[in-house]
Amino acid sequence: MSVYTELTHTDMNHILAHYDLGALQSFEGIAAGIENSNFFIDTDAGRFVLTVFERLNEQELPYFMRLMRHLATSGVSCPDVMQRDDGSLLFQLQHGGEEKWGCIVSCLSGKTLDVLNEAQLQASGRALAELHLSGADFLEQRENPTGMCWLRDKVAQILVKAGQVYGEDAVNLLRDELKYQLSSTLERLPQGVVHGDLFVDNILFEGDAVSGIIDFYYAHTAPWVMDLAITLNAQAVLLGVDDQARMDVLLQGYTSQRALTEAEQAVLPKVLRLAALRFWVSRLYDALFPREGAMTQVKDPREYESKLRWHLSRLA
Repeated sequence: MSVYTELTHTDMNHILAHYDLGALQSFEGIAAGIENSNFFIDTDAGRFVLTVFERLNEQELPYFMRLMRHLATSGVSCPDVMQRDDGSLLFQLQHGGEEKWGCIVSCLSGKTLDVLNEAQLQASGRALAELHLSGADFLEQRENPTGMCWLRDKVAQILVKAGQVYGEDAVNLLRDELKYQLSSTLERLPQGVVHGDLFVDNILFEGDAVSGIIDFYYAHTAPWVMDLAITLNAQAVLLGVDDQARMDVLLQGYTSQRALTEAEQAVLPKVLRLAALRFWVSRLYDALFPREGAMTQVKDPREYESKLRWHLSRLA
């Protein structure tokens, strides 16, 4: 992820002093992503990932720690949270006059891929369904952090600047799609824990097999079909001639583990549009109102504008 909080060897050793992970050998910042500050750390006990949270606070964070532990013990290949000497799952850090929180998690095998082939898409669909089923008995609830209120508020801020940078066509599409999505609510659908951000940089592969799912800090309680739509947009839709086939194989993988209800099948086209709108808005906001960071990565908003237009073109 982007590195907003730069840590020194002294910082790392202070943090590790409260874990039974051995001595620090080396560490390096991870530049991919946009939300938190992340580092690979190598110790006498192996390789781990250390995260400093830039937006989430100490009231929100325990949910994610307990969720990852639940999923890891339920057989999902995801990071397990390392315990400190006192049994806690989070560390506290004073940095630049600010109080921040962080955690250390296991580092999974495998690697991320820029583009998934059909076998990998199918495996990803299976892994997502297995995550949903394994999280079905996780009883804690968390509201969607990018729900309709968030969407309406962010669009209002974006519209002040977007026309000058992205043009009136983009502004009109934002307004029209937001109006459509606000005018029709989703009926009651099967729901539970969702990952919320299953892009290709959050799923690991060894060959064509999924070896792990990472970065659960957008997880919340929502209809599972929304998580499926986010994943389809992120992994299968490349704005090429094979996109429908790519979507089909990911869906086949998912439904091999969990069948969609008729209501989910009917609402999927609308939810694909909503998922595209959410990520377009998120990227527009980050581009127009950037945060400072030592290693920051802002993703191109136009990609998700194009994905939304692609979904709309299929309705014509």
